[in-house]
Amino acid sequence: MKKLRIFYLENCPYCKKAAKALKELEDENPGFKEAEAEWIEESRCPEIADKYNYYYVPSIFCDDVKLYECRPGDDYDEIKSRFASAIRWAAE
Repeated sequence: MKKLRIFYLENCPYCKKAAKALKELEDENPGFKEAEAEWIEESRCPEIADKYNYYYVPSIFCDDVKLYECRPGDDYDEIKSRFASAIRWAAE
Protein backbone atom coordinates (compact mmCIF):
# COMPACT_ATOMS: atom_id res chain seq x y z
CA MET A 1 0.00 0.00 0.00
CA LYS A 2 1.26 3.45 -0.90
CA LYS A 3 1.72 6.16 1.69
CA LEU A 4 -0.85 8.96 1.96
CA ARG A 5 0.07 12.51 2.94
CA ILE A 6 -2.76 14.41 4.56
CA PHE A 7 -2.37 18.14 5.00
CA TYR A 8 -4.46 19.69 7.75
CA LEU A 9 -4.78 22.56 10.19
CA GLU A 10 -5.22 21.82 13.87
CA ASN A 11 -8.32 23.97 14.42
CA CYS A 12 -10.01 23.34 11.07
CA PRO A 13 -13.52 21.89 11.50
CA TYR A 14 -13.24 20.00 8.20
CA CYS A 15 -9.97 18.44 9.34
CA LYS A 16 -11.59 17.33 12.58
CA LYS A 17 -14.34 15.68 10.53
CA ALA A 18 -11.68 14.01 8.41
CA ALA A 19 -9.91 12.53 11.43
CA LYS A 20 -13.22 11.23 12.75
CA ALA A 21 -14.13 9.80 9.33
CA LEU A 22 -10.79 8.03 9.02
CA LYS A 23 -11.21 6.44 12.46
CA GLU A 24 -14.72 5.33 11.53
CA LEU A 25 -13.50 3.90 8.20
CA GLU A 26 -10.80 1.92 9.99
CA ASP A 27 -13.38 0.53 12.43
CA GLU A 28 -15.70 -0.45 9.57
CA ASN A 29 -12.95 -1.81 7.30
CA PRO A 30 -10.07 -3.39 9.24
CA GLY A 31 -7.97 -3.48 6.06
CA PHE A 32 -7.96 0.32 6.01
CA LYS A 33 -5.75 0.26 9.11
CA GLU A 34 -2.94 -0.92 6.84
CA ALA A 35 -2.95 2.43 5.05
CA GLU A 36 0.04 4.49 6.08
CA ALA A 37 -1.08 8.07 6.54
CA GLU A 38 1.28 10.91 7.35
CA TRP A 39 -0.66 13.83 8.82
CA ILE A 40 1.16 17.10 8.19
CA GLU A 41 0.04 20.21 10.05
CA GLU A 42 0.72 22.77 7.35
CA SER A 43 1.43 25.72 9.64
CA ARG A 44 4.11 23.68 11.43
CA CYS A 45 5.67 22.29 8.25
CA PRO A 46 5.41 25.00 5.58
CA GLU A 47 8.58 23.73 3.91
CA ILE A 48 6.72 20.50 3.07
CA ALA A 49 3.28 21.99 2.44
CA ASP A 50 4.64 24.56 -0.01
CA LYS A 51 5.77 21.75 -2.31
CA TYR A 52 2.17 20.62 -2.92
CA ASN A 53 -0.54 22.28 -4.97
CA TYR A 54 -3.64 22.78 -2.82
CA TYR A 55 -5.57 25.59 -1.20
CA TYR A 56 -8.05 23.96 1.20
CA VAL A 57 -7.51 21.40 3.93
CA PRO A 58 -7.75 18.59 4.48
CA SER A 59 -5.98 17.60 1.29
CA ILE A 60 -4.76 14.09 0.52
CA PHE A 61 -1.85 13.19 -1.74
CA CYS A 62 -0.35 9.88 -2.73
CA ASP A 63 3.07 10.35 -4.22
CA ASP A 64 2.53 13.67 -6.03
CA VAL A 65 -1.07 12.95 -7.04
CA LYS A 66 -3.79 14.95 -5.32
CA LEU A 67 -6.57 12.53 -4.40
CA TYR A 68 -8.82 14.95 -2.53
CA GLU A 69 -8.98 18.59 -1.58
CA CYS A 70 -11.83 19.47 0.74
CA ARG A 71 -14.04 22.32 -0.40
CA PRO A 72 -15.98 24.69 1.81
CA GLY A 73 -19.35 23.10 2.39
CA ASP A 74 -18.21 19.47 2.10
CA ASP A 75 -20.22 17.58 4.69
CA TYR A 76 -19.09 14.66 6.81
CA ASP A 77 -20.41 12.03 4.39
CA GLU A 78 -18.57 13.62 1.46
CA ILE A 79 -15.32 13.80 3.43
CA LYS A 80 -15.67 10.18 4.57
CA SER A 81 -16.44 8.99 1.04
CA ARG A 82 -13.41 10.83 -0.39
CA PHE A 83 -11.11 9.45 2.31
CA ALA A 84 -12.35 5.92 1.56
CA SER A 85 -11.65 6.47 -2.14
CA ALA A 86 -8.15 7.75 -1.38
CA ILE A 87 -7.35 4.70 0.73
CA ARG A 88 -8.64 2.37 -1.97
CA TRP A 89 -6.55 4.23 -4.57
CA ALA A 90 -3.42 3.91 -2.44
CA ALA A 91 -4.06 0.17 -2.06
CA GLU A 92 -3.97 -0.44 -5.82
